[in-house]
Amino acid sequence: MKKINIITLFILLLIFGGCQQKDPQETINQGKAEISIARLLDRNEQIQMSQEWDQVQNNYAKLKNRLMLDPTDVDAALKLVLLFTQEARVTGEHGHYYPAAMHILADLEKEEVELSQDEEFFALCLRSGVLMSLHQFEKALKVAQNAVELNPYNAQIYGVLVDANVELGNYDEAVKAADKMVSIRPDLRSYARVSYLRQIFGDMPGAIEAMKMAVSAGFPPYEETSWARYQLAKLYEATRDYKTARAMYNQILLDRPGYPFAVAAIAHLERREGNPERAIELYDEAIQAIPEVSFYVDKAEILYGLNLSAEADSIMNDVFLMIKDDQESGHNMDLYSSQIYSEVLNNQDKALEFALKEYETRPLNIEVNKRLALIYARLGDTKSTRLHLDLALRTDVDDAELKELQEKLKMES
Repeated sequence: MKKINIITLFILLLIFGGCQQKDPQETINQGKAEISIARLLDRNEQIQMSQEWDQVQNNYAKLKNRLMLDPTDVDAALKLVLLFTQEARVTGEHGHYYPAAMHILADLEKEEVELSQDEEFFALCLRSGVLMSLHQFEKALKVAQNAVELNPYNAQIYGVLVDANVELGNYDEAVKAADKMVSIRPDLRSYARVSYLRQIFGDMPGAIEAMKMAVSAGFPPYEETSWARYQLAKLYEATRDYKTARAMYNQILLDRPGYPFAVAAIAHLERREGNPERAIELYDEAIQAIPEVSFYVDKAEILYGLNLSAEADSIMNDVFLMIKDDQESGHNMDLYSSQIYSEVLNNQDKALEFALKEYETRPLNIEVNKRLALIYARLGDTKSTRLHLDLALRTDVDDAELKELQEKLKMES
């Protein structure tokens, strides 16, 4: 799968027009208190993991029943928010679950509901996590900082501080937060963040080592373990060890059959090896499982390469509808839109428009500057290319595209 940001911890999981129809919020009232609860969407059979899905459904029913009896049951409400955020990650139905989670958190802020300090901390953790997933990084950072003031000894919230600072380009602050996180709780999540940061600072062997530790700290059937192994495979791809990367993806499919990101990653390898028809079949399989926008974009890119422009155009029309729907749910899609226009549609002027919007909000982020450097290079603006290339390379990130562009500029000077 082509990614916008090699170090982003949250994937762009969007709504496709053929997805399930979303029900409105169900509002439960009792006296002055009320709480809005969205329905639990059926998982596609490919990603149900039967025992896991049964447990999710049972937990949802229990939590909803508790809230029907008492809309001020804060513990049940927060656990339901957590369930929604986990389902968003597994199913890709961000446009349904993230607004649902935020509705519940908003209801809990009403004066009729009193939260203990621990409950307030948990609510802030959940809110900051959702804001990260929506790419509202500045807001996520502020919420996470407020949470740390309530509890400076919780590893989870330092994970949000790592993520938010990475996305905002505050890499030294991200390192400090990661050090604190791993000192409190050395586990899959903290090791994964150490890996991302090592990659940012150009230490690929160290990044691979840390991600191996993350995988070892996880339990194979769990989605987060498959995600960590997927990230490890991506690191091997970045070092051109495609054989090991493929083996990792195949292992994921043994641990978690049908895992769509592994399927799409193998599709990417098939395309690289000159098997576009097989790649399309695999992308279709991944698309059947979850509405991940990048699967559609990558499939369309293959179709353009096969001179099947009409079919590719149709897919891209759907992609832009998906992006529009997601933006309406509060998801910032400017950087990804820039990538699509630059890499797939070769419309560099439109790509620049979106990239500059993103640059306004996070001018220090290396991925934003990488995108601008590539666009300006294609537009023939050498001065601007050098400016953003220097910003993108300031951490010595090991990035093949940036190094290639750097060498090209050296030859031209």
